[in-house]
Amino acid sequence: MAQEEWSAGVILFRRAPEGRRYLLLQHSEGHWAFPKGQIERDEDLKEAACRELREETQIRSTRLVPGFQGLIEYGLAREGQPVQKRVIYFLGETEEEDVRLSPEHAGFAWLSYQEALARLTYDNSKWLLRQAEQFLNEAG
Repeated sequence: MAQEEWSAGVILFRRAPEGRRYLLLQHSEGHWAFPKGQIERDEDLKEAACRELREETQIRSTRLVPGFQGLIEYGLAREGQPVQKRVIYFLGETEEEDVRLSPEHAGFAWLSYQEALARLTYDNSKWLLRQAEQFLNEAG
C-alpha cells in the first residue's frame, strides 16, 4: 500500500497591460510547474500554500481568490517506496512582479495563459491551469 503525502500550492497570476500573467517555476530537475510544497504540522492548506509561495519566490503580497480549489494526484517513489501524492492548489493574485527564487529552482517566467499552457511540463498542471483560467473568465 502506498504512503500518502499532501502538499499545497498556488496558481499565481498578476494583471498586466497585455492581460493576465501566470507565474511558473522551473525546478532544478528541469520541469515547469506552479509553486507548491509540503504542509507543515498545525498548518492549514491555505497557510501552507502561501508559505510555500513566499519561500520559493519571496512574493509576500498575495490575495487568494475565493471559490477556487484544484486537486491533482500522482504516484512517485521515495526511497524505493510508492507514494501517492495529492496537491491542493489555490488561485492567488499579486501585484508583485519581482521573483527571488529558492535554491531548488532554476528559473521562473510570467506567461500568458497560452504560453503557460505550452510551458507546463505535466498534463495535470495543464488541466489545473485550464480550470483556473475558466474560473477567472466566468468570474469576470
